[in-house]
Amino acid sequence: MTQEEAISWSRMSFEELQHYWNAYIEIDLERAGVDLSSRPTYEEITDAGYSGIAYALREHHDMTLTEFLATVGYENAGSDRPYPWGFNDKTTIDELETFLRSLSRRRGLADSTIDTKQARLAKYARVYADLYGQADLVDQAVDPSNESTEYERVLGVFDEFDRELTTDASKLRYHSDVSQFYDHLERRSKVAFNPVAEIPKEFQWESGNPDNPALSADQVRQIYEAVESPSEELLVLALCAWGLRRSEVAALHVSQLTLEGDDPHIAFDESRKNGPGTVALIYGVHELAVRADTLGSQDRHWNGYLFPSSTSSSGHIVGGTVQQRFQRIAKRAGVRVGGEPPTSKMGRRFWYTTYLEAQKHLLENLQAIAADQGSSDEGVVLKNYLSEGERRKYRREFMRERLADAFEVNP
Repeated sequence: MTQEEAISWSRMSFEELQHYWNAYIEIDLERAGVDLSSRPTYEEITDAGYSGIAYALREHHDMTLTEFLATVGYENAGSDRPYPWGFNDKTTIDELETFLRSLSRRRGLADSTIDTKQARLAKYARVYADLYGQADLVDQAVDPSNESTEYERVLGVFDEFDRELTTDASKLRYHSDVSQFYDHLERRSKVAFNPVAEIPKEFQWESGNPDNPALSADQVRQIYEAVESPSEELLVLALCAWGLRRSEVAALHVSQLTLEGDDPHIAFDESRKNGPGTVALIYGVHELAVRADTLGSQDRHWNGYLFPSSTSSSGHIVGGTVQQRFQRIAKRAGVRVGGEPPTSKMGRRFWYTTYLEAQKHLLENLQAIAADQGSSDEGVVLKNYLSEGERRKYRREFMRERLADAFEVNP
């Protein structure tokens, strides 16, 4: 009997399903490398072994999975319908909506990220209202003399979160969003203080995520050396050398590729979590081109996906398969993190860590130029004295050197 078959979905009340989400499903999603800063997809939930929850919600609670996720902190704010805040304090609602619009307009956050922040802020306000009668968050922080009293009140809200939420990461995400809201108000002189600023010091919440550290260059090299097919080689490159999400790897299509010229890249449209954009192909272009040519020559009916699947209605593999294949290669290579095979997300984090190191090295090399220009800030040189093309060229050179340490390719 599988894990899912052992779960009595139909016997659970709605409240029990919510508890099961917080106590088990969310934890397993994090362990699988799912980024819970925004709403998880049905595919990600299914890959984690919990597809039965969608059926139970539909058949026994007349609710979609999206509607259910809204009740556990993942609201979809992109709807045309008014957002169901769940409390009636107009001042607080107006300021929350202004804050979210500011995040969308000035920081360019993806809609899915705004959705999730809105849901967490709404839940915080609802718990506050349940405890104290109304969610007058703004009014209670206007008078400086009220700071001590309000601190105790918001501490009560986070005591509830500490009991209800099962992971420190979840608790810290709620705190971060709420604190950002109060900081927003404080900068605009609409409140006198941020009552939640010191809340984490009251608890023993760990900010690190031991399940998802970055792989080292040595570990990536071991994994890359253990590949046994062009498909496996491309998968490791996509995760560790290009920094793609596993869902992006699974759905990678030849139409997204620009392999000729001085700027080879992969293009993404508005469906991407961070919005449209491109991912530079520092190297691995040859391997990618060979893979596409091979698939095209082997099957004249090829659908264009780099990881096709004849059994999937989408025509390509799913993110869970990317995870399984990556872990299978890592096991073959003998790579373990905390005694377990690394997740695909750890490969993606290797790319980010490498990029940050490359950027730091670039700035260090600009210090001499900054000194000659009479500036103490090498960032000024990077911004004002180098064109975008030059900045991109230097970043790629440093990045190529760092990645070569892991993939043993000549820069």
